[in-house]
Amino acid sequence: MTDLQKEFIDILDEYGYDIFSVQMIIDTKRLSVNKIHQAIRTLSRSGLIVKLERGKYIRSSFMDSFVIGNFLAPDGGIAYWSALNYHGLTEQFVNVVFVQTAKRKTEELNVNGLRYKIIKVNNRKVTGYRTVGYGNHQYKITDLEKTVVDCFDMPHLAGWYQEIIKAFNRADLNQNRLIKYCKAINNKSVIKRLAFLAEFLEKPKMEKFIDFAQKSINKDYSVFEIEHSRKGKINKRWKLIMNMDEDEILEIANS
Repeated sequence: MTDLQKEFIDILDEYGYDIFSVQMIIDTKRLSVNKIHQAIRTLSRSGLIVKLERGKYIRSSFMDSFVIGNFLAPDGGIAYWSALNYHGLTEQFVNVVFVQTAKRKTEELNVNGLRYKIIKVNNRKVTGYRTVGYGNHQYKITDLEKTVVDCFDMPHLAGWYQEIIKAFNRADLNQNRLIKYCKAINNKSVIKRLAFLAEFLEKPKMEKFIDFAQKSINKDYSVFEIEHSRKGKINKRWKLIMNMDEDEILEIANS
């Protein structure tokens, strides 16, 4: 290892940087910009650091996928199927880390054989995160209620209805936070589906949410399952076309 490489690694050790940007190293004021780029080039070639994307790197031994995912989109956080797993609402595991953001385009990246799916959403949806970890190993992830609302908003990012109905039934939800995030998402069809399930599955302490949902829905009918046809039993209370059989919903919820 050259003196320059050693000096660079010493900086990472001193500041506790397992994941870092070029700007973070510049901000230490320990090396010139030219020397920083020179060190990064040689350390990358030797495999001691790995490039995430332009200007962002990790040590080759660093494997915390949630920290990496949030570092790629620091305005947002870990969400959808990844958050379902974190909250223990699904046994299914996929080799993808889902990250929510408002500041970069939807895209996929591959780091050390793991896919990172960046999901661009409206800025109002970038809310409801809790911070996990410490120091350079921190990341944000959607809390329980935001995770459920997000997954009903974009079910294709969470294993579809087989997973999200079961997750909703299992989750011990705070109805005030559920209302808050439904307002942020601003998807009336999602509100209808959640309210129907809350009543049908007899979720406890949902009275305030049910009242909110009743005041929020319009006269237009929505399908319950967005991938199925528009044929099915009409639920007038929630303005839903029940294109999924209630026995099937119950079976999924209790699976």
